[in-house]
Amino acid sequence: MSVLGRRGIHYFQKLNAANIPTALIEKGQNRVIEASLTLIRERAKLKGELVRALGGAVASASLLGVPLGHNSSFLQGPAFAPPRIREAIWCGSTNPTTEEGKELTDPRVLTDVGDVPVQEIRDCGVDDERLMKVVSESVKLVMEEDPLRPLVLGGDHSISYPVIRAVSEKLGGQVDILHLDAHPDNYDAYEGNYFSHASSFARIMEGGYARRLLQVGIRSISQEGRDQCKRFGVELYEMRTFSRDREYLENLKLGDGVKGVYVSIDVDSLDPAFAPGVSHIEPGGLSFRDVLNIIHNLKGDIVGADVVEFNPQRDTVDGMTAMVAAKLVRELTAKIAK
Repeated sequence: MSVLGRRGIHYFQKLNAANIPTALIEKGQNRVIEASLTLIRERAKLKGELVRALGGAVASASLLGVPLGHNSSFLQGPAFAPPRIREAIWCGSTNPTTEEGKELTDPRVLTDVGDVPVQEIRDCGVDDERLMKVVSESVKLVMEEDPLRPLVLGGDHSISYPVIRAVSEKLGGQVDILHLDAHPDNYDAYEGNYFSHASSFARIMEGGYARRLLQVGIRSISQEGRDQCKRFGVELYEMRTFSRDREYLENLKLGDGVKGVYVSIDVDSLDPAFAPGVSHIEPGGLSFRDVLNIIHNLKGDIVGADVVEFNPQRDTVDGMTAMVAAKLVRELTAKIAK
């Protein structure tokens, strides 16, 4: 938890201890939450109107930042990732065209509705249960503006739970999930934290939001993780068998019979040679081209996606991992936009 976040929470605990009426505090929290949602709503509305005025699209990716890092079990630097990813997306060292030829400068391909003001909300003493609802509601506000689809910038991996919940609820059914990660993130409640970044996929599967969950790149998994995979029927693809599984994983077809496909990419799914700027460095991972081959060849309607766990505080001085995360966002944009 950040120093600012701790101060905010402790401040409101002191207010409660000083017999400040709970109703007064909650009223103020509600105003802050409503103001936060209003900003997302109006930005999404503006971007949706712009896309439709330009002739529309079947689907358009829209960036939504969720700068949340306090549910990380180790380092909390992912909270600082969204602006670094945006900066790298528009870095002058590369051009705004994806490998498949989509132009990112075209609003019908990519728009940006800004960030959920996570720290400002937490500074008002809002707990994680309510905060996760704000994240979910923000995603739904983006989805209300057809043809926008959420492409979420984390943040630690705890954000995937409220995002996927929102996507499933808004679409009215289950999705298939492609999850690239070094870890399965399916602990029941890691270190006692129900909303831990190491427990997000337990929450997702318990909620019934996914029909299929494919986890690719796994190379750090405990016995509890394996037991949870069995419990939830997870399709587990570990790095130790990747050479055998490669052909299948590079020709995936997902989403038939459900509401679509959701893609969640933890940057630590990549080998640290390609992405050193992560909190949990785990050697023996996917190459960047491995990941792109899986994404480029995926057949299915991607209704939402996230890129999480980039930690700028551990990146190289030249921002290597920021560029990697940005490239993932760019190529996911190309898969979403149509």
